[in-house]
Amino acid sequence: MQLLPLVGRNRPPGDPQGAGDEGAATVPPVTRAAAIKHGYTAGARGLASRYVTGLTRTRITPNALTATGVSLCAAASILVLFEGRNELLFYWLAAVVFVAGSLLDILDGALARAGGKTTPFGAYLDSTTDRVSEGFMLTAIAYVLATHHRPVFVAVATAGVAGSFLVSYTRAKAEALGLRGDVGIGSRAERVVVITAGLVLAPWGVLPWALALLALTAWVTVGQRVLHVRKQLMEASHGE
Repeated sequence: MQLLPLVGRNRPPGDPQGAGDEGAATVPPVTRAAAIKHGYTAGARGLASRYVTGLTRTRITPNALTATGVSLCAAASILVLFEGRNELLFYWLAAVVFVAGSLLDILDGALARAGGKTTPFGAYLDSTTDRVSEGFMLTAIAYVLATHHRPVFVAVATAGVAGSFLVSYTRAKAEALGLRGDVGIGSRAERVVVITAGLVLAPWGVLPWALALLALTAWVTVGQRVLHVRKQLMEASHGE
């Protein structure tokens, strides 16, 4: 039977980052930035776990939360398209709905772990819909920028989509090789924050620059993960 990496919904409740004793013995001390990221990620997962206790006694499934989350993100992307009617109203509504959909992405994994409903397909579906949610929103923003005749930032949005997808791919590929690939400054949580901030401040012209920040951090993260995998492979070859 093929063992799957302990990621997403497959992580046991007591190991939210998927790092066991063996990983602790081989991975070097984390940087201050990594420690801060670990802290708020673990805190968010812990908070989500406390709030899903009641859901474990219902018929609501993690996959239902996943589907609802991606549907809300799709609805948020549609709201963005109406910004010409009332920028403040539709951008802010889109931000609220997008955050709600993204929070459900946290709750689905927490529900799966708390209710003992972790499955390989659930983890796969969760990861796939994350990319769909981001793709919807970034495509909608790119369309709005195109209608405003901002071709440079349309290209930036495209680079952001490619970068965010590659951030996920580089981690998945690393873990398929039995390595760690979760390093970097621009994971999904950070991208959700940047997109939300960009939507909230969009009426004041901040959204294009938020996209630039997202694209930059995504591509920096891709580079960080590639270098981290290279380092692990070199250390493994030297240790043989």
